[in-house]
Amino acid sequence: MLATGFGIMLLKTPSDAPSFDAAARDAASEDGLARITALAAGCLGMPMAWIAVGTGRTRTVRAAYGFDGDAAGPGTAAQDPCATAPLVGTGGRRLGDLCVMNPRARAPLDPARTGRLEAFAGLVVDHLEREDRAGTDGIARGLAGAAAYAFLAVDTAGTITFVNRAAEILFDYGPGTMIGQDVEIIIPPSFRKMHGERFAGFVARAPSRLVGRTIEITAQRRDGATFPIEFCLSTWHEDGRVGIGAMMRDISEWRARDEQLLRMAHHDSLTGLANRARFAERLKAVLAEGHSATVMLLDLDGFKEVNDSLGHATGDALLQSVAVRLPLCVAADVTVARMGGDEFAILLGPCGDPRVAAATAARILDVFQATFQVSGHTFHVGLSLGAAVGHGPETDAETLIADADLALYQAKRDGRRCFRLFEPAMRAAVIARRTLHDELSHALAAGELVLHYQPQVAFDTGRVVGAEALLRWVHPRRGLLLPGAFLSALEAHPMAAGIGRWIIEEACRQAAQWRAAGHPPLRVAVNLFAAHLQAGTLAEDVMRSLARYRLAPATLELEVTERIALQADDAVLEPIRALHAHGVAVAFDDFGTGYASLSSLKRFPLTRLKIDRSFVRDVLTDRHDAEIIRAILGMAQSFGLEVIAEGIEGPDQEAILRAMGCHEGQGYLYGKAMPPNALAALIRARGASGRCANVA
Repeated sequence: MLATGFGIMLLKTPSDAPSFDAAARDAASEDGLARITALAAGCLGMPMAWIAVGTGRTRTVRAAYGFDGDAAGPGTAAQDPCATAPLVGTGGRRLGDLCVMNPRARAPLDPARTGRLEAFAGLVVDHLEREDRAGTDGIARGLAGAAAYAFLAVDTAGTITFVNRAAEILFDYGPGTMIGQDVEIIIPPSFRKMHGERFAGFVARAPSRLVGRTIEITAQRRDGATFPIEFCLSTWHEDGRVGIGAMMRDISEWRARDEQLLRMAHHDSLTGLANRARFAERLKAVLAEGHSATVMLLDLDGFKEVNDSLGHATGDALLQSVAVRLPLCVAADVTVARMGGDEFAILLGPCGDPRVAAATAARILDVFQATFQVSGHTFHVGLSLGAAVGHGPETDAETLIADADLALYQAKRDGRRCFRLFEPAMRAAVIARRTLHDELSHALAAGELVLHYQPQVAFDTGRVVGAEALLRWVHPRRGLLLPGAFLSALEAHPMAAGIGRWIIEEACRQAAQWRAAGHPPLRVAVNLFAAHLQAGTLAEDVMRSLARYRLAPATLELEVTERIALQADDAVLEPIRALHAHGVAVAFDDFGTGYASLSSLKRFPLTRLKIDRSFVRDVLTDRHDAEIIRAILGMAQSFGLEVIAEGIEGPDQEAILRAMGCHEGQGYLYGKAMPPNALAALIRARGASGRCANVA
């Protein structure tokens, strides 16, 4: 087939020669290449010419003249006289070949015609590179037009020469209306003078340090509204001219989010007050400026009970109410913060006068005498306050906050609803508590914790019918320690629940040992730890210990304190009720000393009341104490409960209690807490009691 026009055809070659694959091209571009091909053939006196683009085995014939595809079948092209000029682009890149051929000629081209062939090859290269540049420009413009980012280009006079659609939308201009205008249309008037100076300097001294950097600036829309954008500058040279362009995007949402994050980082989300980080930042600033500062910390008395009994939603509402009232107690420029939980802080600064702190605390305590009405409930909110004073840059902010916290701790230890100012002795006390805390961690493993037992006696027989297990610490340096020396530290210790389990296990083991030694069975009373109850394993621990030592459930009596009663919810009561149902006795310790006692008679599955020693001590001389004891005995009889009186030190106390109807007693009259062997000897001396035969 003879090619009669300027078209594209597939050149058939032997299997070991490069093959060609034709492809469609833009008509105008292909027409230009076809004309060059025809001119080359005519000027060189060749009947056939073609342009092959590519360097691999598969090359595209972009234009051909006078070429017979059938004649150039396999096995012919390699034998035909063919002259080839390589197409070498900018940088030496091989683009393809310009080929001419005369099947009838038997001699190669002479130098003159070879030079002309190379000149035509140069024309082809120019055409192909212009074609590439045009394609690249088209792609770039298409990409810019479709991009989400805004693109804008200006000349050295500041005139806008190009914008994409995203830029027109960003600045609220119609299509094409920004072209030819001064770039200052997107710059707020207050920034234009500075922009003009910087732009002139940039043009004069290009390149600039701004090129390639992303910065944030304020831009202006067509209606004059300003907004923040992210801006990246670029420059280029074309035809001896400098081009200046920028890529931009609106960061209003980012800025708003950053401001929100900044606010969240410095403010408490529940109350809107400053948070701990903001409070510390403000305190550091005051101290760094050389001023004195007073830090006041306060927390709510009994807030945990509000959360536990009424739920966290009510607790949160109460905290919000406190956050509204607290700032009213201080000046408007005073920093008030929520440090976390129910703890709040006040920064008096610049101020180093303890009298100001005391006056502020008194005002807060007075204001908080008024009740809070929250979620249909009325609350009397008590506060404890502690304060510490620091002076200048030499004061560490975190240390000052810690000192105020120590003063707060002291206020709570001193009875709550009071104010304490930090004293160095408080820190020494904390160090001592921490040392004690660390020593307790090793005491159980080292066998330093032991149980002593105080006898409980039946009035009618004088025999030992029970014993209260009391914890003692055989300290390696300080000797035998009573609970008053370490119990508060122990109750706050992470091992408290574990020690509670050990006490129950040890009491059961000792009861089994007494039984194995032939002593009559007696009940063993154990004081419960709040941490053990909260751990949720009490019922399981008790039943496991009873089963391990084959003890009847009535052998064990669990003593519940008023503190536990106050905090008792269904989760706490459930294991106690389960144990009571299995026959484990439950006693209320120190009954009559607190306001929770009467309500607990209904809520707790009790078997015994323990009359507190404070009533027994003056029962012979104080008519009120005697009447209280009679009332307790009457209530116990009405509820079907047994009663035991604590703190009996003389036979006259025992006599009057027995006359009132009390049947059992415990106190120094019968013996102090003693080691197990000593109690065994006492049991033998007083004789066996048949009253406890049911616990065998």
